[in-house]
Amino acid sequence: MFIQTETTPNPATLKFLPGETVLAAGTADFPSREAAAASPLAARIFALGSVSGVFLGSDFVTVTKTDEAIWDQIKPSILGAIMDHYQSGQPAVSETGAAVAGGHADQDGPDSAIVGQIKELLDTRVRPAVAQDGGDITFHGFDRGIVYLHMQGACAGCPSSTLTLKMGIENLLRHYIPEVVEVRPVA
Repeated sequence: MFIQTETTPNPATLKFLPGETVLAAGTADFPSREAAAASPLAARIFALGSVSGVFLGSDFVTVTKTDEAIWDQIKPSILGAIMDHYQSGQPAVSETGAAVAGGHADQDGPDSAIVGQIKELLDTRVRPAVAQDGGDITFHGFDRGIVYLHMQGACAGCPSSTLTLKMGIENLLRHYIPEVVEVRPVA
């Protein structure tokens, strides 16, 4: 197995491409060792130490290191953990953890048509671009013109995430949906 790596805009995060399907559908974010209990793959990576987050996409694994860690020292161990996982035959996310896989929050009511447009733009224009950088953005709500989004994977904690939200996503949504006045991140 040959695993490629790619840098991301977040210097604390690397994108690992195993050349095989990681998740058949959705994404899964594991921001802590405790959350990783739902994923044999993420748990294996967290067990190495020096890891502060693991994010799983359709064909990639994004790993965020701790501030003290140095990529040249921990990258070989992470590559080995990913290879060991695929050789084990275990799923990336256990059956009980499958509910962790990402999606969009539902929102009914008078704004449901606007919410539908927001979700459509996020799915077709934003999420594919963000996935290229090893992350994801999920919709959390729309209230009085404000769109609430959650950034995951390489996007969480990225120095350019505020710029991405304000100059990229906010401008895109405001252009197509006049009711949108602002985009805000949620933790």
